[in-house]
Amino acid sequence: MDIQEITRAVEQESVVVRQIMANMEKVIVGQRYLIERMIIGLLCDGHLLLEGLPGLAKTTAVKALSTTVQTTFQRIQFTPDLLPADILGTQFYRPDTATFEIKKGPIFHNIILADEINRAPAKVQSALLEAMQELQITIGETTFSLEKPFLVLATQNPIEQEGTYPLPEAQIDRFMMKIRVDYPSAEEEREIMTRVYGGVEDQMTGAVDWTRIAQAGQTMRAIHMEDRIMDYVVRLVRATREPEAFGLELAPMIQYGASPRASIWLGMAARAHAFVSGRGYVTPQDVKTMAPDILRHRIILSYEAEAEEKTTDDLIEVLLERIEVP
Repeated sequence: MDIQEITRAVEQESVVVRQIMANMEKVIVGQRYLIERMIIGLLCDGHLLLEGLPGLAKTTAVKALSTTVQTTFQRIQFTPDLLPADILGTQFYRPDTATFEIKKGPIFHNIILADEINRAPAKVQSALLEAMQELQITIGETTFSLEKPFLVLATQNPIEQEGTYPLPEAQIDRFMMKIRVDYPSAEEEREIMTRVYGGVEDQMTGAVDWTRIAQAGQTMRAIHMEDRIMDYVVRLVRATREPEAFGLELAPMIQYGASPRASIWLGMAARAHAFVSGRGYVTPQDVKTMAPDILRHRIILSYEAEAEEKTTDDLIEVLLERIEVP
């Protein structure tokens, strides 16, 4: 297909994006950035990590998304005493039949809300690894395939909060995006108060069938991306590993750079951003817009960076300013 044909297909398929957005906005006031990123994750089949302080509608947003999309949904509340079997399921012995039976856990649903994922210790967090990467679960000696779609939308409070455990690097890399959820504006906060005091209850219904989202995802993957933009994606990601090769003085700040998953997801997210914007081709601005969400959890800062109170977002800003745009 040429770019004009792709653009026509994008215009036709992007109706589904507007439907999801309109339905979610019945419940969520503001948070346009969050809703848009969640839709991009949906189009790309990518797991999402939502970070923000309590009370910023992270859980509400995930519930609203699952209600909008006609799939199965399960919320798992992560706590310090949670066990892997509480998530995956367990094998138990039945004396009456002298056989072992398997009771499947809550992970066997399409959309999983892993609420406050960093409240649970590492062995429970890592129980999700196989599911997120391989789309399968092993209980005892039996391996079960998970039905598509399978999306983990995890929420976490900032690491400095009391009673939290940092996610292992291997796990955090499985998330397509880490989305920072911020406070609403003054106008949005007033609207929230008005709705709560007025007892407004917007009835959400399953607005979109998953097959339509999958179809939109196929169209999104056909969006044109020039070689020079793919090269730009690779340069951005490689600059997190070898900053001196790109004339950047960031090496003392970075302990580990982003993995190749970052390149894969950044290219995909740029396509999805073009799709949401109604275009059949990717621009460098699509890459720059999505880079912070894709890279912020994949760059491991050094002690020096932490001592200087630098954040990964600060380093990404330098990369986007200094790496030559095609």
